[in-house]
Amino acid sequence: MDKNRLGVQYMQEGNLEEAAKTFNEAINEKPDDPIGYINFGNVLSALGDNEKALKFFQKAIELDENVPAAYYSAGSLYFDHEQFAEAKQMFETAMKKGLESSDTYFMLGLTLVHLSQGKLALPYLQRSVELNENDTEARFQYGLCLAQEQFIDEAMIQFEKCLELDPNHSDAYYNLGVSYAFKDDFEKAIRLFNKALEIQPDHLLAGHAKKMIEQA
Repeated sequence: MDKNRLGVQYMQEGNLEEAAKTFNEAINEKPDDPIGYINFGNVLSALGDNEKALKFFQKAIELDENVPAAYYSAGSLYFDHEQFAEAKQMFETAMKKGLESSDTYFMLGLTLVHLSQGKLALPYLQRSVELNENDTEARFQYGLCLAQEQFIDEAMIQFEKCLELDPNHSDAYYNLGVSYAFKDDFEKAIRLFNKALEIQPDHLLAGHAKKMIEQA
């Protein structure tokens, strides 16, 4: 089996040490192949060695500036460390280089949300959901962004579809409840807050929202 494919298999099994060893062998065998550097960087990132991981992603880009996975991996690393401006640049470049996957659209959309650019984020989150209709988290974040931009009816549709995919998504129940409260349907809102609390008894936001309505 190809060393990179074998290393990915080790990663999927959670055997990061063996994955790192295999990717290192792949790099030694083919030092001009950027894929080995990207994969090794991903292992380092998973191990928390982010500074070294970024160097491997940069090395992959030096070898071939048109390999989109290097930009995506670097973007994910920046995102995890709340360096959202850098993450945005990397995800945009990954997309320009041809990585138009649901994950890329999702991560770019989420990055824009963190940069307080919700309106710009919406088409990317929408495209992410279109490309992978069963991605619960993408659908939830799309609904959340719609709600934040005051598209309440559209947001409610996404929260409901999210709950069809995952009936135990307490945050979707909570946000759907908030949407009904926004429309002055307080009885429905309380039922949804109760559902969120049934799934997650320590859901502070649902508990607080329910209490506020009951005291009003």
